[in-house]
Amino acid sequence: MTTTAAPTTELAGPVPGDQSLPYGGFATRTIALAIDAVVVDGVALLVSVSVGLALNLLHVGKTATVVAAAVGGVAFVLWLLGYFVTFWTTTGQTPGCRVMGVRVLDDRTGRAPLRMRQALVRIVGCIVSTLMLCAGFLLILVDDRRRGLHDRMARTVVVYTSKEDDPGPGRRPAGRPS
Repeated sequence: MTTTAAPTTELAGPVPGDQSLPYGGFATRTIALAIDAVVVDGVALLVSVSVGLALNLLHVGKTATVVAAAVGGVAFVLWLLGYFVTFWTTTGQTPGCRVMGVRVLDDRTGRAPLRMRQALVRIVGCIVSTLMLCAGFLLILVDDRRRGLHDRMARTVVVYTSKEDDPGPGRRPAGRPS
């Protein structure tokens, strides 16, 4: 039985110390994250309002409301993790990254998308950076390849994409099997 690996897109891969690559900057990455936050929070808001209205109409007890809130909190965390990990492991770009024209690549191979383990380490790094009052993100300002703590932990870089690298919705990059 043979298995096939997830299709990868080879871009202009990063070479350690190479200053000619267009690494994604702090402002671009912050705006991309803000766009993703609007998507994630918007979906979560719609779901929570719908569930809240349904619970109110059904006149459930206080205990059921507390349980629903706890389940909702867990569901939000899973939704947040799933959103980023899914996009990083399928296309290397979240919708915010696509709008801002950046992509997450493996630092060692220069390939996108990331492996599942890399994506999980990267999201854990983002959480750690946030818990440190966002200090882990400030490394982007001083690193020669604009990597934050999460990028260092997962061994990733963020680069600007060209029109050839960004096929658009429903289209595959050149050289990628159908």
